[in-house]
Amino acid sequence: MSKVSTSNKNKIIAKTFFGTENVCAQELSELGAQNIEILNRAVSFDYDKKILYKVNLWSRTAVSFLSGIADFNFKTQEEFYHRMYEIDWNSHFSVKKTILIKAVINRTSFSNSHYVSMKSKDAIVDYFRDKFGERPSVDSENPDIKIDVYLNGENCIVSIDSSGAPLFKRGYRKIQGEAPINEALAANLLIMGGYKAEIPLIDPMCGSGTFAIEAALMATNTAPGLLRKQFSFHNWNDFDAALWDDLVNEAKGLINNNPFKITAFDIDSKSIDGARQNILRAGMLGKINLSRQDFFKFDPPRPPGMVIINPPYGQRLKPENLLQFYNDIGKRLKFNYPGYKAWIISSEIEAIHKISLKPIVKHKLMNGKLDCRFDGYSLYEGSRKVLSPES
Repeated sequence: MSKVSTSNKNKIIAKTFFGTENVCAQELSELGAQNIEILNRAVSFDYDKKILYKVNLWSRTAVSFLSGIADFNFKTQEEFYHRMYEIDWNSHFSVKKTILIKAVINRTSFSNSHYVSMKSKDAIVDYFRDKFGERPSVDSENPDIKIDVYLNGENCIVSIDSSGAPLFKRGYRKIQGEAPINEALAANLLIMGGYKAEIPLIDPMCGSGTFAIEAALMATNTAPGLLRKQFSFHNWNDFDAALWDDLVNEAKGLINNNPFKITAFDIDSKSIDGARQNILRAGMLGKINLSRQDFFKFDPPRPPGMVIINPPYGQRLKPENLLQFYNDIGKRLKFNYPGYKAWIISSEIEAIHKISLKPIVKHKLMNGKLDCRFDGYSLYEGSRKVLSPES
Protein backbone atom coordinates (compact mmCIF):
# COMPACT_ATOMS: atom_id res chain seq x y z
CA MET A 1 0.00 0.00 0.00
CA SER A 2 1.49 3.38 -1.05
CA LYS A 3 2.36 6.00 1.49
CA VAL A 4 1.70 9.72 1.44
CA SER A 5 4.61 11.72 0.05
CA THR A 6 5.40 15.34 0.79
CA SER A 7 7.47 15.90 -2.37
CA ASN A 8 4.71 18.10 -3.73
CA LYS A 9 5.12 20.29 -0.64
CA ASN A 10 8.06 22.00 -2.31
CA LYS A 11 6.00 23.39 -5.18
CA ILE A 12 3.57 26.25 -5.75
CA ILE A 13 1.11 26.12 -8.64
CA ALA A 14 -0.06 29.40 -10.15
CA LYS A 15 -3.37 29.02 -11.95
CA THR A 16 -3.83 31.30 -14.93
CA PHE A 17 -5.67 31.46 -18.27
CA PHE A 18 -5.21 29.39 -21.40
CA GLY A 19 -2.92 31.32 -23.72
CA THR A 20 -1.38 33.51 -21.00
CA GLU A 21 0.94 30.98 -19.34
CA ASN A 22 4.12 32.58 -20.74
CA VAL A 23 3.06 36.02 -19.51
CA CYS A 24 2.40 34.64 -16.04
CA ALA A 25 5.73 32.79 -16.01
CA GLN A 26 7.64 35.97 -16.94
CA GLU A 27 5.88 37.95 -14.23
CA LEU A 28 6.67 35.30 -11.60
CA SER A 29 10.30 35.25 -12.68
CA GLU A 30 10.49 39.02 -12.20
CA LEU A 31 8.99 38.59 -8.72
CA GLY A 32 11.75 36.14 -7.79
CA ALA A 33 10.17 32.71 -8.33
CA GLN A 34 12.66 29.90 -8.95
CA ASN A 35 12.62 26.76 -11.12
CA ILE A 36 9.59 27.87 -13.11
CA GLU A 37 7.80 25.32 -15.27
CA ILE A 38 5.01 26.21 -17.69
CA LEU A 39 1.98 23.90 -17.54
CA ASN A 40 -1.50 23.93 -19.08
CA ARG A 41 -3.30 26.99 -17.70
CA ALA A 42 -0.78 26.98 -14.86
CA VAL A 43 2.82 27.67 -13.88
CA SER A 44 4.76 25.81 -11.17
CA PHE A 45 7.73 27.03 -9.13
CA ASP A 46 9.62 26.27 -5.91
CA TYR A 47 7.93 26.87 -2.56
CA ASP A 48 9.19 29.64 -0.33
CA LYS A 49 7.01 31.41 2.22
CA LYS A 50 8.20 34.89 1.31
CA ILE A 51 7.67 34.21 -2.41
CA LEU A 52 4.20 32.78 -1.71
CA TYR A 53 3.17 35.96 0.10
CA LYS A 54 4.85 38.20 -2.48
CA VAL A 55 3.21 36.66 -5.55
CA ASN A 56 -0.22 36.86 -3.93
CA LEU A 57 0.41 40.53 -3.25
CA TRP A 58 1.95 41.47 -6.60
CA SER A 59 0.71 39.11 -9.30
CA ARG A 60 -1.52 40.76 -11.88
CA THR A 61 -1.78 37.71 -14.14
CA ALA A 62 -2.51 34.70 -11.91
CA VAL A 63 -5.92 33.56 -10.67
CA SER A 64 -4.71 31.77 -7.53
CA PHE A 65 -1.67 30.13 -5.95
CA LEU A 66 -1.87 26.56 -4.66
CA SER A 67 0.66 25.29 -2.15
CA GLY A 68 1.23 21.55 -2.47
CA ILE A 69 1.10 19.55 0.77
CA ALA A 70 1.03 15.89 -0.35
CA ASP A 71 0.82 13.46 -3.22
CA PHE A 72 0.15 9.73 -3.28
CA ASN A 73 -0.93 6.80 -5.42
CA PHE A 74 -3.96 4.66 -4.66
CA LYS A 75 -5.66 1.57 -6.08
CA THR A 76 -9.12 1.68 -4.55
CA GLN A 77 -11.50 4.30 -3.24
CA GLU A 78 -10.98 2.93 0.26
CA GLU A 79 -7.23 3.40 -0.08
CA PHE A 80 -7.81 6.94 -1.32
CA TYR A 81 -9.73 7.69 1.89
CA HIS A 82 -6.94 6.27 4.07
CA ARG A 83 -4.22 8.23 2.24
CA MET A 84 -6.20 11.45 2.72
CA TYR A 85 -6.71 10.57 6.40
CA GLU A 86 -2.94 10.06 6.89
CA ILE A 87 -2.09 13.64 5.92
CA ASP A 88 -1.08 15.71 8.96
CA TRP A 89 -3.89 18.22 8.55
CA ASN A 90 -3.39 19.81 11.96
CA SER A 91 0.06 21.03 10.89
CA HIS A 92 -1.63 23.22 8.28
CA PHE A 93 -4.77 24.56 9.96
CA SER A 94 -6.75 24.19 13.17
CA VAL A 95 -10.04 22.42 13.72
CA LYS A 96 -11.65 25.82 14.30
CA LYS A 97 -11.24 26.82 10.66
CA THR A 98 -13.97 26.26 8.09
CA ILE A 99 -13.05 24.25 5.01
CA LEU A 100 -14.09 23.67 1.41
CA ILE A 101 -12.78 20.92 -0.86
CA LYS A 102 -12.63 21.28 -4.63
CA ALA A 103 -11.80 18.17 -6.66
CA VAL A 104 -10.75 17.78 -10.29
CA ILE A 105 -10.60 14.28 -11.77
CA ASN A 106 -8.99 12.88 -14.90
CA ARG A 107 -9.16 9.21 -15.96
CA THR A 108 -9.85 7.87 -12.48
CA SER A 109 -11.96 5.14 -10.92
CA PHE A 110 -14.12 7.73 -9.14
CA SER A 111 -17.40 8.47 -10.87
CA ASN A 112 -17.45 12.24 -10.39
CA SER A 113 -15.58 15.10 -8.73
CA HIS A 114 -18.36 15.77 -6.20
CA TYR A 115 -17.92 12.26 -4.79
CA VAL A 116 -14.17 12.83 -4.50
CA SER A 117 -14.83 16.05 -2.59
CA MET A 118 -17.20 14.24 -0.23
CA LYS A 119 -14.72 11.38 0.32
CA SER A 120 -11.93 13.90 1.00
CA LYS A 121 -14.12 15.82 3.41
CA ASP A 122 -14.95 12.61 5.29
CA ALA A 123 -11.25 11.80 5.69
CA ILE A 124 -10.36 15.29 6.95
CA VAL A 125 -13.33 15.46 9.34
CA ASP A 126 -12.57 11.98 10.72
CA TYR A 127 -8.91 12.92 11.21
CA PHE A 128 -9.79 15.91 13.42
CA ARG A 129 -12.60 14.10 15.24
CA ASP A 130 -10.33 11.17 16.13
CA LYS A 131 -7.48 13.46 17.18
CA PHE A 132 -9.34 16.26 19.00
CA GLY A 133 -12.89 15.08 19.51
CA GLU A 134 -14.29 17.81 17.28
CA ARG A 135 -14.50 18.48 13.57
CA PRO A 136 -14.07 21.49 11.25
CA SER A 137 -17.19 22.88 9.60
CA VAL A 138 -17.72 23.08 5.87
CA ASP A 139 -18.41 26.52 4.39
CA SER A 140 -19.24 26.60 0.69
CA GLU A 141 -19.45 30.39 0.52
CA ASN A 142 -16.51 31.90 2.38
CA PRO A 143 -14.27 29.16 3.82
CA ASP A 144 -11.13 29.85 5.82
CA ILE A 145 -9.31 26.99 4.08
CA LYS A 146 -9.75 25.88 0.45
CA ILE A 147 -8.33 22.43 -0.32
CA ASP A 148 -7.61 21.39 -3.90
CA VAL A 149 -7.64 17.67 -4.76
CA TYR A 150 -6.43 16.65 -8.22
CA LEU A 151 -6.80 13.04 -9.36
CA ASN A 152 -5.05 11.85 -12.50
CA GLY A 153 -5.50 8.12 -12.90
CA GLU A 154 -4.27 6.53 -9.66
CA ASN A 155 -2.27 9.57 -8.58
CA CYS A 156 -3.54 12.28 -6.25
CA ILE A 157 -2.03 15.71 -5.61
CA VAL A 158 -3.34 17.64 -2.61
CA SER A 159 -2.85 21.40 -2.30
CA ILE A 160 -4.13 24.26 -0.19
CA ASP A 161 -5.25 27.42 -1.96
CA SER A 162 -3.22 30.27 -0.49
CA SER A 163 -5.25 33.00 -2.21
CA GLY A 164 -8.80 32.24 -1.13
CA ALA A 165 -11.06 34.31 -3.35
CA PRO A 166 -9.65 34.37 -6.90
CA LEU A 167 -7.01 37.04 -7.32
CA PHE A 168 -8.92 38.71 -10.13
CA LYS A 169 -11.36 39.81 -7.42
CA ARG A 170 -9.19 42.80 -6.62
CA GLY A 171 -11.89 44.50 -4.58
CA TYR A 172 -12.56 47.54 -6.73
CA ARG A 173 -15.16 46.24 -9.19
CA LYS A 174 -18.50 46.37 -7.44
CA ILE A 175 -20.28 47.61 -10.56
CA GLN A 176 -19.92 45.70 -13.82
CA GLY A 177 -21.36 46.06 -17.29
CA GLU A 178 -23.18 43.53 -19.40
CA ALA A 179 -20.02 41.89 -20.77
CA PRO A 180 -17.20 42.53 -18.27
CA ILE A 181 -13.68 41.26 -18.75
CA ASN A 182 -11.87 39.51 -15.91
CA GLU A 183 -9.44 41.83 -14.09
CA ALA A 184 -6.50 39.42 -14.27
CA LEU A 185 -7.21 38.64 -17.92
CA ALA A 186 -7.30 42.37 -18.65
CA ALA A 187 -3.87 42.73 -17.02
CA ASN A 188 -2.56 39.80 -19.09
CA LEU A 189 -3.82 41.44 -22.29
CA LEU A 190 -2.25 44.80 -21.42
CA ILE A 191 1.09 43.11 -20.81
CA MET A 192 0.79 41.06 -24.01
CA GLY A 193 0.03 44.28 -25.88
CA GLY A 194 3.20 45.89 -24.52
CA TYR A 195 1.55 48.53 -22.35
CA LYS A 196 3.95 50.78 -20.44
CA ALA A 197 3.20 53.82 -18.28
CA GLU A 198 4.82 56.15 -20.81
CA ILE A 199 2.44 54.98 -23.58
CA PRO A 200 -0.87 56.89 -23.80
CA LEU A 201 -3.71 54.37 -23.59
CA ILE A 202 -7.22 54.64 -25.01
CA ASP A 203 -10.04 52.26 -24.07
CA PRO A 204 -12.97 53.39 -26.23
CA MET A 205 -15.49 50.75 -25.11
CA CYS A 206 -14.51 50.76 -21.46
CA GLY A 207 -17.62 49.21 -19.90
CA SER A 208 -16.91 48.97 -16.18
CA GLY A 209 -13.41 50.44 -16.64
CA THR A 210 -11.34 47.30 -16.07
CA PHE A 211 -8.65 47.91 -18.71
CA ALA A 212 -8.18 51.49 -17.58
CA ILE A 213 -7.97 50.59 -13.90
CA GLU A 214 -5.53 47.71 -14.46
CA ALA A 215 -3.37 49.98 -16.61
CA ALA A 216 -3.42 52.66 -13.91
CA LEU A 217 -2.37 50.12 -11.28
CA MET A 218 0.53 49.15 -13.52
CA ALA A 219 1.47 52.76 -14.28
CA THR A 220 1.56 53.69 -10.58
CA ASN A 221 3.32 50.42 -9.64
CA THR A 222 0.46 49.60 -7.27
CA ALA A 223 0.42 45.98 -6.12
CA PRO A 224 -3.10 44.68 -6.88
CA GLY A 225 -3.13 42.71 -3.63
CA LEU A 226 -3.11 45.95 -1.66
CA LEU A 227 -6.77 46.38 -2.63
CA ARG A 228 -7.70 43.14 -0.84
CA LYS A 229 -8.16 42.68 2.88
CA GLN A 230 -7.82 38.91 3.17
CA PHE A 231 -5.91 35.95 1.75
CA SER A 232 -6.41 32.35 2.79
CA PHE A 233 -2.81 31.97 3.98
CA HIS A 234 -3.74 34.36 6.79
CA ASN A 235 -5.63 31.37 8.26
CA TRP A 236 -2.72 28.92 8.08
CA ASN A 237 -1.00 27.76 11.27
CA ASP A 238 2.39 29.01 10.08
CA PHE A 239 1.20 32.45 8.99
CA ASP A 240 3.99 34.98 9.57
CA ALA A 241 2.23 38.28 10.27
CA ALA A 242 5.49 40.23 10.59
CA LEU A 243 6.75 39.02 7.20
CA TRP A 244 3.43 39.90 5.58
CA ASP A 245 3.37 43.37 7.14
CA ASP A 246 6.92 44.01 5.87
CA LEU A 247 5.92 43.06 2.31
CA VAL A 248 2.78 45.20 2.45
CA ASN A 249 4.66 48.22 3.76
CA GLU A 250 7.35 47.75 1.14
CA ALA A 251 4.69 47.59 -1.60
CA LYS A 252 3.04 50.78 -0.35
CA GLY A 253 6.41 52.54 -0.48
CA LEU A 254 6.92 51.53 -4.12
CA ILE A 255 3.79 53.27 -5.39
CA ASN A 256 4.77 56.18 -7.63
CA ASN A 257 3.13 59.39 -8.82
CA ASN A 258 4.79 59.48 -12.24
CA PRO A 259 2.63 61.03 -14.98
CA PHE A 260 0.67 58.80 -17.33
CA LYS A 261 -2.26 59.24 -19.69
CA ILE A 262 -5.21 56.85 -19.79
CA THR A 263 -8.39 57.77 -21.63
CA ALA A 264 -11.49 55.63 -21.12
CA PHE A 265 -14.94 56.22 -22.53
CA ASP A 266 -18.13 54.45 -23.52
CA ILE A 267 -21.27 55.44 -25.35
CA ASP A 268 -23.44 54.05 -22.54
CA SER A 269 -24.00 56.48 -19.67
CA LYS A 270 -24.81 53.66 -17.21
CA SER A 271 -21.45 52.02 -17.95
CA ILE A 272 -19.67 55.32 -17.32
CA ASP A 273 -21.41 55.72 -13.95
CA GLY A 274 -20.32 52.21 -12.95
CA ALA A 275 -16.78 52.73 -14.22
CA ARG A 276 -16.49 55.95 -12.20
CA GLN A 277 -17.45 54.11 -9.00
CA ASN A 278 -14.95 51.35 -9.71
CA ILE A 279 -12.19 53.86 -10.46
CA LEU A 280 -12.97 55.57 -7.15
CA ARG A 281 -12.68 52.27 -5.23
CA ALA A 282 -9.37 51.56 -6.95
CA GLY A 283 -8.03 54.92 -5.77
CA MET A 284 -7.56 56.14 -9.34
CA LEU A 285 -10.20 58.86 -9.53
CA GLY A 286 -8.71 61.91 -11.22
CA LYS A 287 -5.90 59.85 -12.76
CA ILE A 288 -8.01 58.34 -15.54
CA ASN A 289 -9.69 60.58 -18.10
CA LEU A 290 -13.23 59.14 -18.10
CA SER A 291 -16.12 60.45 -20.17
CA ARG A 292 -19.16 59.48 -22.20
CA GLN A 293 -18.08 59.39 -25.84
CA ASP A 294 -18.90 57.63 -29.09
CA PHE A 295 -15.89 55.75 -30.47
CA PHE A 296 -17.02 56.54 -34.01
CA LYS A 297 -17.02 60.28 -33.28
CA PHE A 298 -14.00 60.55 -30.97
CA ASP A 299 -10.88 62.13 -32.46
CA PRO A 300 -7.81 60.71 -30.65
CA PRO A 301 -4.70 62.69 -29.73
CA ARG A 302 -1.68 62.60 -31.98
CA PRO A 303 0.32 59.35 -31.87
CA PRO A 304 2.04 57.40 -30.55
CA GLY A 305 -0.41 55.53 -28.39
CA MET A 306 -2.15 52.26 -27.72
CA VAL A 307 -5.84 51.50 -28.12
CA ILE A 308 -7.37 48.36 -26.63
CA ILE A 309 -10.93 47.28 -27.42
CA ASN A 310 -13.24 44.67 -25.96
CA PRO A 311 -16.16 45.04 -28.40
CA PRO A 312 -19.49 43.21 -28.26
CA TYR A 313 -19.10 39.50 -29.00
CA GLY A 314 -22.66 38.81 -30.10
CA GLN A 315 -23.20 36.78 -26.91
CA ARG A 316 -24.74 39.05 -24.29
CA LEU A 317 -24.39 42.22 -26.37
CA LYS A 318 -26.00 42.10 -29.80
CA PRO A 319 -25.56 45.07 -32.15
CA GLU A 320 -28.07 45.10 -34.98
CA ASN A 321 -25.37 44.15 -37.44
CA LEU A 322 -22.35 42.71 -35.68
CA LEU A 323 -20.29 42.17 -38.84
CA GLN A 324 -20.87 45.74 -40.02
CA PHE A 325 -20.08 47.00 -36.51
CA TYR A 326 -16.65 45.30 -36.60
CA ASN A 327 -16.04 46.57 -40.13
CA ASP A 328 -16.76 50.10 -38.91
CA ILE A 329 -14.26 49.60 -36.07
CA GLY A 330 -11.59 48.68 -38.59
CA LYS A 331 -12.31 51.72 -40.73
CA ARG A 332 -12.20 54.03 -37.73
CA LEU A 333 -8.86 52.63 -36.61
CA LYS A 334 -7.37 52.77 -40.10
CA PHE A 335 -8.25 56.38 -40.84
CA ASN A 336 -8.26 57.98 -37.38
CA TYR A 337 -5.52 56.17 -35.43
CA PRO A 338 -2.40 56.25 -37.65
CA GLY A 339 0.74 55.67 -35.59
CA TYR A 340 -1.17 53.77 -32.89
CA LYS A 341 -0.93 50.14 -31.89
CA ALA A 342 -4.41 48.64 -31.65
CA TRP A 343 -5.50 45.47 -29.84
CA ILE A 344 -8.89 43.77 -30.08
CA ILE A 345 -10.21 40.75 -28.16
CA SER A 346 -13.28 38.90 -29.41
CA SER A 347 -14.80 35.45 -29.69
CA GLU A 348 -16.49 36.36 -32.97
CA ILE A 349 -13.87 35.13 -35.46
CA GLU A 350 -15.97 35.97 -38.52
CA ALA A 351 -16.52 39.44 -37.14
CA ILE A 352 -12.77 39.87 -36.46
CA HIS A 353 -12.12 39.23 -40.15
CA LYS A 354 -14.42 42.16 -40.92
CA ILE A 355 -11.95 44.45 -39.17
CA SER A 356 -10.16 44.28 -42.55
CA LEU A 357 -6.78 45.13 -41.06
CA LYS A 358 -3.79 42.81 -41.15
CA PRO A 359 -2.81 41.80 -37.62
CA ILE A 360 0.87 41.76 -36.76
CA VAL A 361 0.22 39.13 -34.08
CA LYS A 362 -2.62 36.77 -33.16
CA HIS A 363 -3.13 35.17 -29.74
CA LYS A 364 -5.58 32.38 -28.96
CA LEU A 365 -6.98 32.47 -25.43
CA MET A 366 -10.11 32.00 -23.33
CA ASN A 367 -12.38 34.68 -21.91
CA GLY A 368 -14.46 32.71 -19.44
CA LYS A 369 -15.79 29.78 -21.48
CA LEU A 370 -15.40 31.57 -24.80
CA ASP A 371 -12.62 30.78 -27.29
CA CYS A 372 -11.19 34.16 -28.22
CA ARG A 373 -8.63 35.84 -30.40
CA PHE A 374 -6.52 38.75 -29.21
CA ASP A 375 -5.13 40.45 -32.30
CA GLY A 376 -2.65 43.30 -32.51
CA TYR A 377 -2.46 45.83 -35.34
CA SER A 378 0.25 48.33 -36.20
CA LEU A 379 -1.63 51.19 -37.83
CA TYR A 380 0.13 52.96 -40.67
CA GLU A 381 1.52 56.33 -39.68
CA GLY A 382 1.17 58.45 -42.77
CA SER A 383 -1.07 61.30 -43.72
CA ARG A 384 -3.85 61.62 -41.16
CA LYS A 385 -7.16 61.21 -43.00
CA VAL A 386 -9.94 61.77 -40.52
CA LEU A 387 -12.99 59.63 -41.24
CA SER A 388 -16.22 61.31 -40.24
CA PRO A 389 -19.10 59.28 -38.77
CA GLU A 390 -21.11 59.94 -41.90
CA SER A 391 -18.37 58.40 -44.05
